[in-house]
Amino acid sequence: MKRILIGLAALTASGLSAQKSDGTLKKAFQDKFYIGTAMSLPQIDGTDQKAATIIKKQFSSIVAENCMKSMFLQPQEGKFFFDDADKFVDFGMKNKMFIIGHTLIWHSQLPKWFFTDSNGKDVSPEVLKQRMKNHITTVVSHYKGKVKGWDVVNEAILEDGSYRKSKFYEILGEDFIPLAFQYAQEADPNAELYYNDYNEWYPEKVKAVITMVEKLKSKGIRIDGVGMQSHVGMDNPSMDEYEKAIVDYSNAGVKVNITELEISALPSPWGSSANVSDTVAYQKEMNPYIKGLPKEVEAKWEKRYLDFFGLFLKHKDKIRRVTLWGVTDKQSWKNDFPVKGRTDYPLLFDRKDQEKPVVQKIIKLAEKNLNQ
Repeated sequence: MKRILIGLAALTASGLSAQKSDGTLKKAFQDKFYIGTAMSLPQIDGTDQKAATIIKKQFSSIVAENCMKSMFLQPQEGKFFFDDADKFVDFGMKNKMFIIGHTLIWHSQLPKWFFTDSNGKDVSPEVLKQRMKNHITTVVSHYKGKVKGWDVVNEAILEDGSYRKSKFYEILGEDFIPLAFQYAQEADPNAELYYNDYNEWYPEKVKAVITMVEKLKSKGIRIDGVGMQSHVGMDNPSMDEYEKAIVDYSNAGVKVNITELEISALPSPWGSSANVSDTVAYQKEMNPYIKGLPKEVEAKWEKRYLDFFGLFLKHKDKIRRVTLWGVTDKQSWKNDFPVKGRTDYPLLFDRKDQEKPVVQKIIKLAEKNLNQ
């Protein structure tokens, strides 16, 4: 597929001025799609005021990075802890934001009791269904009318199109997905419901997700969107395959959410030429920019961001929201992944809570798209 970035091919990183203006991301995208960020606990509880101020100024949507996952909301069966999530939702309500709940059903970061009985054995399908329904109904009902969209199921399909052999799948098979969406729909009929996953541009994964969407709809169960986690690097995925996935999901009758966007400037750890047993060599190759990005790398990184946002603007009719996975580089999970001590620069604001030049370039890109 030929890449055409809404007539903006000439507006590369070098072609857009980064001169400061009064514009914000929120204002630039207000008539296109929601622009959002994930919030960490320090931002939610007010200890990171600088980042919280950036969020209020720049973003129209928020999602909780961790505090709405099941291990935190229901650490013991029947005992719910809503304090942190309540603060998150209150922040969004006060600042008139589009609030996303993340995530209701996920094989990771969930309490140990969820799948086991008093003897430590797997529970029966009926017990697991009841536990799922109780968790989803309680959480979604608690935020009914406040949380506007839910990542109902997270990361259930692998890149080859097969289902992840999670405990949900082992005990309930594929049925756990329609059940989760059914319970969420019943708890809040007005909330948007999404399926969320990573590497959602792999062809076999795209096919499997679309098949899942079609099965839900055939059962009369609503699914409003597909969330494309976009933890991307400098070279992968290609813009063509990413664009094809957006178009394919839209053609299946759902909106596309870009849910966990950041762009790592570091080399891929899975393409390393260093001998992993040589710790010093490996550390040096995997962590090459401890004092900041070289100018040529920063320019390439900026262009990569602008290419993605050009693509989002081209397909703004298909996209519901674009959400960055964090606010500043200092909080990004990419810093220590998968090698402890890695220093990465994947987000739009730096370690000193200052916007990077690319922010104004993205704003100008959106403004250029005003009448297109």
